Amino acid sequence: MNKILVFGMTENPGGVESVIMNYYRKMDKNKFQIDFLCNTKIVAYEDEIINSGGKIYKITARSENYKKYKKELKEFYRIYGKDYDTIWVNICSLANIDYMKMAKKYHIKYRIIHSHNSENMDSKLRGILHRVNRLFIKNYATDFWTCSEEAGRWFYNDKIINSNKYSIINNAIDLEKYKFNDEVRDDYRKKLDIDSNFVVGNVGRLHFQKNQEFLLEVFNEIQKSINNAKLLLIGQGEDEKKLKEKTKALGLEDKVIFMGMRYDIPNLLQAMDIFVFPSVFEGLGIVGIEAQANGLPTYASQDVIPSIIKMSDDCKFISLNKTPKEWAEIILDSKKENRKSNEEAIHTLQERGYDINLEVKKLERYFERN
Repeated sequence: MNKILVFGMTENPGGVESVIMNYYRKMDKNKFQIDFLCNTKIVAYEDEIINSGGKIYKITARSENYKKYKKELKEFYRIYGKDYDTIWVNICSLANIDYMKMAKKYHIKYRIIHSHNSENMDSKLRGILHRVNRLFIKNYATDFWTCSEEAGRWFYNDKIINSNKYSIINNAIDLEKYKFNDEVRDDYRKKLDIDSNFVVGNVGRLHFQKNQEFLLEVFNEIQKSINNAKLLLIGQGEDEKKLKEKTKALGLEDKVIFMGMRYDIPNLLQAMDIFVFPSVFEGLGIVGIEAQANGLPTYASQDVIPSIIKMSDDCKFISLNKTPKEWAEIILDSKKENRKSNEEAIHTLQERGYDINLEVKKLERYFERN
């Protein structure tokens, strides 16, 4: 059996975690033993992973206790490194490549680094570490994966990108799970007490990268024209307090619903009328693809979110140089009265390689090399 060690799961069921789980769920467990190395005490989807036969190994995070982290990391590879044919490291920054260095030291044959972002989302120090490690990652990885060209360029040099070791791995999804469903929509809108509202939605970590502060200003302009508008903010993060304070300052406390961390994203998308995605940078933006699979009119930041996420005419890009009022005007001018399935988007997703049932076969072929 081919044994794969995966790094990249955290406590937050975000975009990277969703990508990993989408593939994990579909991979043939008779061919692959897939285990996880994590540095958080809580791991998203932990019960599901264990119930599916996967093992989860937990070590201390580097930022929590460096000395303990180094000791536990070395001990893990000393004991378990020889058990794995492949390590698949999913990260948003090259600030820490210790997992790759140790994998090489302990002779894991295939060492895959997978880029999931296109810009630094952390401290200046981590940005410096990323730039330094970008020079040396070629010495430790055997394969260089990315979710998009933009994310690839941030992680790798031209020599790597032009080599046969470089691959774009699509952030594929289960299209059936995201297809528009009237019954689910009605049920969720009643549960959330929004059945008579015009619902604007956003899914993402509450963090400056996702730009929810700007979104609140856009929504403030929208609700001036649509009195019954509501905003669903789904996710958690370090900006939650600041965003709630801004909500209060704008007088929107009865119109903005902070939903926290959720595992029922496909159903929550059903409840929305539009999806607004004004990130200041993204590697790809899988949630924008999920929204379109659900038939949601999607409004994304232009020249920031890769244009390859556009699957139909219902996806529009708006420059972040425009004001919140201008964003609102564009959204209001193009909004549709009725939510419905978008077969064009589904068909395009299948054609472009975002159907997980097809893409998982390609991923399995990568892992079957040995």
